[in-house]
Amino acid sequence: MPFLATFLIVLFVLVMQALWLAFEDIAGKGIDVIFIIKFLYYTALIVTPQALPIGVLLSSIMALGNLSENYEFAAAKSAGVSLPRLVRSLVVLTVVMSVLNFFFLNNVYPYAMFKQKNLYVNIKKQKPLLALVPGAFNTEIPGYHIKFDEKFGENDDLLKNVKIYDLTERKGNKKIITAKTGKIINPEGQRYMTLILYDGNFFEDHINTRNQSNMPASTATFKEYTIVIDMPQDALKEDGNLQSHHMKSLGELEKLIPELDNDYKEYLRGRARNFYINADIKKLHAYPDSLTPKKASPEILKNFDTEIQLRIINASIRVNKTPLDIIKNQKGTFKYKRKKLNIHETEFYNRVAFSLSCLILFFIGAPLGSIIRKGGFGLPMILAICIYVLYFFTNTFGRNLAEDSSISALFGSWISAILMIPFGIFLTVRATKDKGIFNIDVFLQPITQLIKKISSKKDNKK
Repeated sequence: MPFLATFLIVLFVLVMQALWLAFEDIAGKGIDVIFIIKFLYYTALIVTPQALPIGVLLSSIMALGNLSENYEFAAAKSAGVSLPRLVRSLVVLTVVMSVLNFFFLNNVYPYAMFKQKNLYVNIKKQKPLLALVPGAFNTEIPGYHIKFDEKFGENDDLLKNVKIYDLTERKGNKKIITAKTGKIINPEGQRYMTLILYDGNFFEDHINTRNQSNMPASTATFKEYTIVIDMPQDALKEDGNLQSHHMKSLGELEKLIPELDNDYKEYLRGRARNFYINADIKKLHAYPDSLTPKKASPEILKNFDTEIQLRIINASIRVNKTPLDIIKNQKGTFKYKRKKLNIHETEFYNRVAFSLSCLILFFIGAPLGSIIRKGGFGLPMILAICIYVLYFFTNTFGRNLAEDSSISALFGSWISAILMIPFGIFLTVRATKDKGIFNIDVFLQPITQLIKKISSKKDNKK
């Protein structure tokens, strides 16, 4: 019962947190109840792997804390029942929870991530007002690229400083419309969306279709200009293109990682081959030792006077400038491929490591509850939150380092477990020996004896 209660409470809090983060995007936008229910359902499936470890940690502290607080644990010890024997059935249950957590991470979590992302994408197709973001060109509306500075109004349907590229004729950015303000009218269930622009300018660049030569452009100003846009009204569909590392199972990640690794290594080999060719390395060759002057310096430049040294240096800079520029320009692609590989490797190892979090946190919560001897939702709740925040922070910190290639993906995924397992062993040993977390007398006794010695010497001098 403590586990079920704590699990449901934690699950509710995490789901409400996700809803609160998405509240600004969906509130007042005409989203129906079905979308909200689906969103909450998929969110609950996504956060369940996080709620399970917290529920195990909190319930174990509460259960063992209640036993110790009511002296039932002491009675069991006097009857010859040790702590490991007392929690043996709980350990088996926690192992089952870890297996269940692994099942969620490997099967349910990717499915829920896919369905939730697909729900977002398709609802934006039907309600484009959700997709419009200030300060960037929005391409979700078919045939138009729209940019504006700010959304305002009661329903966020008014736009400020609007700039539109009309691509409906498929001739490129030949038609540009700007306006000080604009208004979007998109009645629910209607096929067409109306965009009304106020106080703006119209520019169109004309091209002769016969010889593709430029013709004089046309410009105009307007007080009001209306654009009627035909919006897609398809039902929500499964979009197979929505595939990220979160949406893949361990089997899919295991197959994809070697492909990404080969692609990354092939890219490096190609860049090295190009650098070899562009730097004219084939022209460099070693002379036999018999042709090398005996008095020649190992430092090649010292064998020439200053003028020739400058010519050699300038020639080297000129020859290597192009290959180095190519490397600098391709640095972004190199980082992208490396990070993409790191992200998938980290996701693979993290799925396995995080599934064991239930077992790790149990061996922290159970002995900690018997040591603090407090049940209920007071102190156990505070301790559980602090411990899980530390665990989650180290896990996120390790993943970020692994994704940036600062550490390996394996170490980054297991760093939180590496830190928490010794702490769990320490607490289990202390609880088994019926000792506190720290024996303060061990630290205070030497200090007390030192003070007594100093005071006794002073008394003897007097």
